[in-house]
Amino acid sequence: MTDNSATETLDQLVERVRACRLCEAHLPLGPRPVLRVAATARLLIIGQAPGTKVHATGIPWNDRSGDRLRQWLGLDREVFYDAARVAILPTGLCYPGRDPRGGDRPPRPECAPLWHPPVRALLPDIRLTLLVGSYAQAFVLGERRRPTMTATVAAWRAFLPDILVLPHPSWRTTAWQAKTPWFDAELLPEARRLVRDAVVAAGVTSS
Repeated sequence: MTDNSATETLDQLVERVRACRLCEAHLPLGPRPVLRVAATARLLIIGQAPGTKVHATGIPWNDRSGDRLRQWLGLDREVFYDAARVAILPTGLCYPGRDPRGGDRPPRPECAPLWHPPVRALLPDIRLTLLVGSYAQAFVLGERRRPTMTATVAAWRAFLPDILVLPHPSWRTTAWQAKTPWFDAELLPEARRLVRDAVVAAGVTSS
């Protein structure tokens, strides 16, 4: 299923990704892989998995968490959804369902190992990768990740210049953000600068 032709284009690969049914038996709303990529993208955003609104619309980060992420990064919707400059690749591409304990289930474990390597190989111009939330950080950083999300984000300088770590921008982060003043005072200004540099390098300005 994952054997690639040496001449496969990114568009052809995205077609295969969107046709994926590997986890169908585990997905309560059925498979609907959500991603936005183009070979010219300079900024890559790796989050966790789509929620119900994203599943319904097929548009990544099309919810309140997305609104908050865009505010953090200083990007308007037009720039954020310009796939020629900003690639969006969740850790899990389909909505995983609700966790009985609250919130959504984790991204399906089969997804990122299957699809991230071939997609990432066809994004040659990425200058900055944002790892948004603990699932993205665990997959990409591996043993470089710190014991907790807070510790990982607190160590954000250690992953620069090509990787920037952020918490997931859900409502649950509100109290966390209030208790970590360095996030607003130090990390967010640098995040906006790095994102601006990445997208401006691709001919786009941020808000």
